[in-house]
Amino acid sequence: MSELDGTDLDSVVGPAHIAIIMDGNNRWAKKKHLPSIAGHTAGASAVRRVVEAAAKSGVKVLTLFAFSSENWKRPKLEVDGLMTLFMRSLKKELKRLNEHKIQLRVVGDLSGFSNSLQKQIQNVQSATKDNDQMTLVIAANYGGRWDIAQAAKKIAERVMLGEVSLDDIDEVLLGENVALADLPPPDLLIRTSGEERISNFLLWQTAYSEFVFLPVLWPDFDQQHFDEAIHIYQNRQRRYGGR
Repeated sequence: MSELDGTDLDSVVGPAHIAIIMDGNNRWAKKKHLPSIAGHTAGASAVRRVVEAAAKSGVKVLTLFAFSSENWKRPKLEVDGLMTLFMRSLKKELKRLNEHKIQLRVVGDLSGFSNSLQKQIQNVQSATKDNDQMTLVIAANYGGRWDIAQAAKKIAERVMLGEVSLDDIDEVLLGENVALADLPPPDLLIRTSGEERISNFLLWQTAYSEFVFLPVLWPDFDQQHFDEAIHIYQNRQRRYGGR
C-alpha cells in the first residue's frame, strides 16, 4: 500500500522510462572532507544500485545525466578524474550489463572525448546492442540545447539536399531527430540533492514528464529513495495538457 494515499501500487502502472539528474557528488564529498573524485566514485556505486532497482521494477529505459556539456568548466583535475572513472566503469560493468541483458547507449557530443574513451564507448555499445531487458542511456557531454541544435542541423542538411521542404518541418520531424527519438519519452524525471531545475537536460524529451525532486545527495541514493520517487509518480495524474 502507498504511504501517500493508501492506493494499491500493484494496480498502478509504473514509469516505463525514468531519467535522473544525478546531483550532489561534490557536496557529499565536501561534507565528509574528501576530494571531489571520492564523491564521484561513491556516485558510481549509486548508479549500480539504481540500475539494479530499475531493472527489477520493470523499467524499460533508464537515462542518467552523467556529464553535461557545461561540466568541462570544472577544475581540470576533477574532469580528468571523471574521464578515468567513466572509462573504468565502462570496462568493469560490461559483464554485468550482459548478464542482466541491459543494452547501453551513450548520447551526447562524443567527439569531445579522447579517442580511447570513444573507442571504449563504441565497444560496450556494440557488445550490448542485442540485450533487450532494459536500455541504459548515459548522457555524456550532453546538453538539451545542443540536442535540439543538432536536430535542426540534420534537418537543414536534408533541406539543402532536397530531401525535405521547409513545409515538411514540424514538431514530428524535429522530434525524430533529437536524441532517443526511437525510445519512449521519459515518464518520470528525478533530480537528487534538493535542487529544483533541469539544468539543460532533455529539454525536448521531458515536455510532459513528471518531475520529482528529492533532497538526498546522489551517492546516498538507494532503493528506498527510488521507491519513494515511484510512489510519488504513481500518485500523480498525468493530463498531457488536457483535463
